[in-house]
Amino acid sequence: MKKILVANRGEIALRIMRSAKEMGIKTVAIFSEADRHSPHVHFADEAYLIGPPPSSQSYLQGDRIIQLCLDKQVDAIHPGYGFLSENSAFARKVTEAGITFIGPSPEAMDLMGSKLAAKAAVKEFGVPLVPGTAEAITDIAEAKRIAAEIGYPILIKASAGGGGKGMRTVDREEDFEEQMNRAVSEAENSFGDGRVFIEKFVGSPRHIEIQVLGDSLGNIIYLNERECSVQRRHQKVVEEAPSSVVTPEMRKAMGEAAVNVCKACNYTNAGTVEFLVDDTLNFYFLEMNTRLQVEHPVTEMITGLDLVKEQIRIARGESLSLRQKDVPIHGHAIELRVYAENPANNFLPDIGNLKVYRRPQGHGIRVDDGFEEGMDIPIYYDPMIAKLCVHGANRLEAVEKMRRAIAEYEIVGIETTLAFGDFVMRHPAFLSGDFDTNFVPLHFKPELLERPLDEIEAQIVALMGAKLFSDQTAPVAAVSQGSGGRSKWKLKRS
Repeated sequence: MKKILVANRGEIALRIMRSAKEMGIKTVAIFSEADRHSPHVHFADEAYLIGPPPSSQSYLQGDRIIQLCLDKQVDAIHPGYGFLSENSAFARKVTEAGITFIGPSPEAMDLMGSKLAAKAAVKEFGVPLVPGTAEAITDIAEAKRIAAEIGYPILIKASAGGGGKGMRTVDREEDFEEQMNRAVSEAENSFGDGRVFIEKFVGSPRHIEIQVLGDSLGNIIYLNERECSVQRRHQKVVEEAPSSVVTPEMRKAMGEAAVNVCKACNYTNAGTVEFLVDDTLNFYFLEMNTRLQVEHPVTEMITGLDLVKEQIRIARGESLSLRQKDVPIHGHAIELRVYAENPANNFLPDIGNLKVYRRPQGHGIRVDDGFEEGMDIPIYYDPMIAKLCVHGANRLEAVEKMRRAIAEYEIVGIETTLAFGDFVMRHPAFLSGDFDTNFVPLHFKPELLERPLDEIEAQIVALMGAKLFSDQTAPVAAVSQGSGGRSKWKLKRS
């Protein structure tokens, strides 16, 4: 494998290219007209324009990308995440063209891409499942009967869904038919597949996932867990590894369940098995992401592994570089996704120019990004600017380091989630580890970003003393977004 094309853009393209270059492999970038001056384009050994800014006319042009690889004697394609990374038809075409696809087989993608098929497959291997239907539901009367047996509240979920689309919570039987029709309609519009199924609603779940690696020789290992419960719109904002609630025994049980998921679909390469964990720490299989995850750096920080290098070695037919008994946990890592979004306005995306862009530095700080000062944030793609990652000897040190890194991160010209990240790092629910996927609706209010710091800290101390970590009104970190789209915020002291 001498030349790899990265079928992606921005920070993940740059991150993949760096690992490939360290392995002595040449890299090829593709770019849309909007990304002509992006860092990943300049970093690559070769770079080629793939189309206009809309992703449907550029980064999703699978046939054009494959032909480019054939024309430029490219040996392999790494899809990154998003775009074509979980497109089994694309992976199949890549393989048929004689090019190595750095990822799982198309068959594994197909199986895990259907939530219903995935549930059926993993059930055979004894993986815990949330109580629910084993197949798609089309008959309203039958669906109501099953929902009553499961017990309300229930979730109606799209089989081909993701990102919270095609998902409805139903608390009462009277609302079932309306919500089911909405879920089916949204699933059809979003995925072209209106099939839905029913699950018991887990009211206060944590979202904990297990990183897995499998080679073509039959070796499968799990690389500990990641806590991903701080979310907005069903999408992650803060991730950490390891989880503050997972014991060694629970880690082993979840890890072995994740390995069984891999066995259920003959999985190779890197993947992530996601679980819901209830308030009594029972865990249930949610889904499998058949690609590299956005939050993979926190796993790299606590294990010392380079997951992209592992992916490339596996794709070359090599054995895993370590065995399960040798997987370490060194310290604690936290990642904040720095989005071009305004937390004070329901996290709405923001666009503009990076008038000032200065990254934090120092021991244990890692910034994965794909922008430079003076660049515009395009409207065509995901609004993530960077992944700010920190590593400490323990969780408290990692939290303190993240707060320091956020304070040093200077972004002027657009609104960002930096202030929200500081809010999370100071909140008693997060500090205590007593939180779940309802963290944002329960604890966050935009006006809390404007509260004086001394007042906030005093109230936090009082709350912690009373052990009221789940108090919905607990005010915390004080920041001011300033004016004129200035995201370099300052703590306010009264």
